[in-house]
Amino acid sequence: MKVVIAGGTGALGRRLADDLARRDVDVVVLTRSPRVGIEHRQVVWDGRTPGDWTAEIEGAAAVVNLAGELVDRRPTSRNIGLLERSRVEPTLALAEASARLATPPALWLQMSTLAIYGDAGEAVIDEQHPPAAGPPQMAGVARAWEHAAQGARTGRTVVLRTGIVLDTGTPAFDRLTKLTRRGLGGRIGSGNQWVSWLHIDDFLRAIRFALETPALGGIVHLTSPNPIRNRDMMATLRSRLHRPWSPPMPEALVRLGARLLRTDPALALTGRRCVPTRLRQVGFTFSHPTFAEAVDAILAQPAR
Repeated sequence: MKVVIAGGTGALGRRLADDLARRDVDVVVLTRSPRVGIEHRQVVWDGRTPGDWTAEIEGAAAVVNLAGELVDRRPTSRNIGLLERSRVEPTLALAEASARLATPPALWLQMSTLAIYGDAGEAVIDEQHPPAAGPPQMAGVARAWEHAAQGARTGRTVVLRTGIVLDTGTPAFDRLTKLTRRGLGGRIGSGNQWVSWLHIDDFLRAIRFALETPALGGIVHLTSPNPIRNRDMMATLRSRLHRPWSPPMPEALVRLGARLLRTDPALALTGRRCVPTRLRQVGFTFSHPTFAEAVDAILAQPAR
């Protein structure tokens, strides 16, 4: 089996490439700049136009499109444009390349995000829920990303609307644990916002499940069946990291801190209560269904 990963040099892409390679999958990573330390075959592309790399996706078992810049940046018009271009351009290039092939890839796994639902409040959201109108750096970018994949020629398409993936070395988990260890692990804003999350092991298992399950197609939520409120998430982190109660962080302070850290306060202040209905319908089970279990498992791992 051959799987081609666009965006395979990022944190999730590298974990996925390693996981598949351990199972004797022929992994090819499309990259603008080959990286030292990646053991898989790397093929150079520009992320904008079809080229010699197109031959790599012909007849492949799957294309996994993870390409895109990190969202952890201030929501300026310039940054929003960068987030959108870094997702749309590679997706359009892959789709155009697939249209030229005599034997297109059998499966297209298109990365997306649950942020497509914006700030969704208390609503329980499954795959039937419509995308939100905004904010532009979240729902706007995600809608454009998914739309760009609609021209892909493939036997089956799965759009992976993904929650926050918990793993060491990922920006979200590392920032949360760092803040908590420094005594800043109180609830953020109201603390009522829902967080949809997924342990890295279940992310990798879900990708393998999608490769092996022909009945799975269309929009799929990659997220734990148990979203958690921010206040409960922070309390769990304090408990697992052996930190005392921490004062809450008011919204105004979050916004000020986000400017200093050059990040987007909406990442912490907005929330979505998403559930993985499609995965459960086709028989997928979660190894780490609760946030506490997931954090325990990550903290028990040796440093990578």
